Amino acid sequence: MAKVYKGLEVYCCLALNRIASQLDIDLQQTDLEEKIDAILQDGGRNPGVPKVEISYELHANHHMTNKVLESLEADSLIAIEKDEGGGREYKVKITKEGVLHLRKYNEFYSVIFKRYILDHYKYSRLPAWFVQ
Repeated sequence: MAKVYKGLEVYCCLALNRIASQLDIDLQQTDLEEKIDAILQDGGRNPGVPKVEISYELHANHHMTNKVLESLEADSLIAIEKDEGGGREYKVKITKEGVLHLRKYNEFYSVIFKRYILDHYKYSRLPAWFVQ
């Protein structure tokens, strides 16, 4: 079977959901809009995801991971925080806009990108956000 090509939109969906998964919240819960600011400011709950974890999630190289992160940051769905110690590492955090975007579009992504998502996770467990 040939490898299925995944476009930038699919990679952005996968990356954004990986970043959001660290919050460990139900995106469809009632009153999320009122709670989200406090959740995102809780450093223990929103420590950020290292770029390398996003690369692993995407099964992508450095170049593609950067393109995905640049696209998400340009849309204000994530914020990238550089290491304060002057190192090369940085953390990627989801923004309020990113959480609300996923809340609104994850069901759509599950339908429109189903083939790509099933292919991407064929050797591992499907993520909790994926709606079948």
